[in-house]
Amino acid sequence: MNICCIGAGYVGGPTMAMIARKCPDITVKVVDINKERIDAWNSEALPVFEPGLLEVVKESRGRNLFFSTDVDGGIAWADLIFMCLPTPTKTYGEGAGSAADMTYIEISARRIAELATGDTIIVEKSTVPVRTAETIRRILESQKNGARFQVLSNPEFLAEGTAVADLENPDRVLIGGESATEEGRKALQTLVDVYARWVPRERIVTTNLWSSELSKLTANAFLAQRVSSINAMSALCEVTGADVDEVAAAIGRDKRIGPYFLHASVGFGGSCFQKDVLNLVYLCGAFNLPEVAEYWRQVVKMNDYQRHRFARKVLHALFSTVSGKKIAVLGFAFKRDTNDTRESSAISICRDLLEERAKLAIHDPKVERAQFFRDLGRKDPDPSIAICKDPFEAAEGADAILILTEWEQFRSKNLDYAKIFALMRKPAFLFDGRNLTDLAKMREIGFVAEGIGKGR
Repeated sequence: MNICCIGAGYVGGPTMAMIARKCPDITVKVVDINKERIDAWNSEALPVFEPGLLEVVKESRGRNLFFSTDVDGGIAWADLIFMCLPTPTKTYGEGAGSAADMTYIEISARRIAELATGDTIIVEKSTVPVRTAETIRRILESQKNGARFQVLSNPEFLAEGTAVADLENPDRVLIGGESATEEGRKALQTLVDVYARWVPRERIVTTNLWSSELSKLTANAFLAQRVSSINAMSALCEVTGADVDEVAAAIGRDKRIGPYFLHASVGFGGSCFQKDVLNLVYLCGAFNLPEVAEYWRQVVKMNDYQRHRFARKVLHALFSTVSGKKIAVLGFAFKRDTNDTRESSAISICRDLLEERAKLAIHDPKVERAQFFRDLGRKDPDPSIAICKDPFEAAEGADAILILTEWEQFRSKNLDYAKIFALMRKPAFLFDGRNLTDLAKMREIGFVAEGIGKGR
């Protein structure tokens, strides 16, 4: 079997690397028009940082895993084509701010329709609105070149930072297809057989196309909802004297609730949660379900509230002005163990502080220098932004430390906060947006220290 994956991003690269590793008899080509990205996949410096990913890629690269800019050649060659393409939130026209932009999906579908030959299976891997498979099928069938197509939905459920483990041992693999026809059943079984090389069959779930497409949006909406729910309670904890971590631990023991995604923070980020919730909002509105749309919209509103609330907390604690003050920011990626900054809460908080004319000194162990300035809408160099090699450089002369990403090296046990305190201007403030530090110990050192959901 020959597999082609269109799109060499956070989903396509790792997923295809795992398939190539587990299925050495299958040849896998990952194609993308971005030459710089493809060159990175063919190097030691992958464009995606994931623990363990380089080792997985190197095991198969050049054997049965290849990265190329020859998109057309890959399409014509393949028996099975994965579409791992971006579907960002639209910024223009109808649905701007909530609907998914399907431009890349349509462009690729039209290219497949022109170039594919024989029997070809098309697999939606991207997160797409429900019934996208119908659109893809109509485009494919518009070409009368004798090719025959089957469209499957196989949404990804990877968590950045643990993608390799998620691929190696997934909770489930979801495949949607047309089981009413012999051709549809055969296509479903073909993809099931690929994953069954290493995934127990009981974890491979097959559904109809529309259930599979909607399940991905629903999963991310439910997870985002949990984060916004505990963050809403964190605000109440701060004014009542309760401890949000203790509240989360107590309710998490209820088997009907469980402990996951109940860690209060400065808010969720990443490429999926906000985009998918907003897509769900748009779909509900389009199907004339305004109350349902507003319910899910509130999840995103609460996330924005938590970010701005944190920035206001910093402003008010520093005597209601940060103008000209140096603020050290530890962490810029949206979560630990990734270099991805998409929708990172750190971006919103930093922008709020820059608007108040603060001077930021930012350190993140994996984010590249150019990314900070792109995300903050500033040109490099900028007198208000310094990119620092370590937390100590960021802290020197700073009025406050902000912990915005839960990197392990920022925990109390892993970082010399006494040394950081000595470097700072006094009074020295610490705002722990991830609850990584022991606030009592931070106060013993001398910090004016505050966390998320920690009553004074």
